[in-house]
Amino acid sequence: MNWDDARIFLAIARSGQILAAAKRLGLNHATVGRRLTALEEALQTKLFERRTNGCVLTAAGERFLPAAERIEAEMLAARAAIGGTDVEVSGTVRIGAPDGFGVAFLAPRLGELTAHYPDLTVQLVPVPRSFSLSRREADIAVTVSRPEHGRLVARKLVDYSLGLYAARGYVEAHGAPRSTAELGAHQLVGYVDDLVFAPSLNYAAEIDRNWSARFEIASALGQTEAVRGGAGIGILHGFIARRDPDLVQVLPDITIRRAYWITYHESLRDVRRVRAAADFICEAVAARRSIFE
Repeated sequence: MNWDDARIFLAIARSGQILAAAKRLGLNHATVGRRLTALEEALQTKLFERRTNGCVLTAAGERFLPAAERIEAEMLAARAAIGGTDVEVSGTVRIGAPDGFGVAFLAPRLGELTAHYPDLTVQLVPVPRSFSLSRREADIAVTVSRPEHGRLVARKLVDYSLGLYAARGYVEAHGAPRSTAELGAHQLVGYVDDLVFAPSLNYAAEIDRNWSARFEIASALGQTEAVRGGAGIGILHGFIARRDPDLVQVLPDITIRRAYWITYHESLRDVRRVRAAADFICEAVAARRSIFE
């Protein structure tokens, strides 16, 4: 068995499809399928159930997955240690982040990173869900809580706050609540409860146990746009809402505090493109810490 075949196995396991793995690796679809077959023959076992809608790991594939990841980790560490192809900051780094932080903060600034490293490709995936770093869905993840499991390196980025906001036009038309008890008389904008991917994001009850939104959006930026459009009062990220002159904070004494963490798999600790991107994010946040406070 050679390393390239294990690399192809990992790409298929992480994407769930031969075609998607081929695109990610920059290889021909038929080549990936042929290499997978060669690996299965070398191991004398079937690693995937090949179905019309994708590939599913067999029991043998599930057992082989951690072994392949250990091989990958050793290869990455060796490459960094001996000054191989990863000596220069090049290749692709994928960053996963909640949409509020990813779009509102990172997206306007990541151009500085690619300008500094012309051979680096940055992929920002700002979607409202969690990421599996062990399955390499992202190289770096910005999370809203410190991960408790896995071989991960985690560092606190910054504390941030959320508050109640409404559009100026909404306040002029409906007035502002003077207490949380009056929130029930207003139109509320909130999140979709069953799509909240982290307990720390289920914060409406901290403001009002009877919080009941008639307009629910599974996106922090979507909620911001709805509130700005006059749909009602919402719980918004302060670092986003404060810069919008059309938004006003109501019940300003009510503040929810959370934190962002930056996380990556420990096997990538010495991979230069990952370290460069992680350092850039940390430095960008540190330089603008006041906007989060």
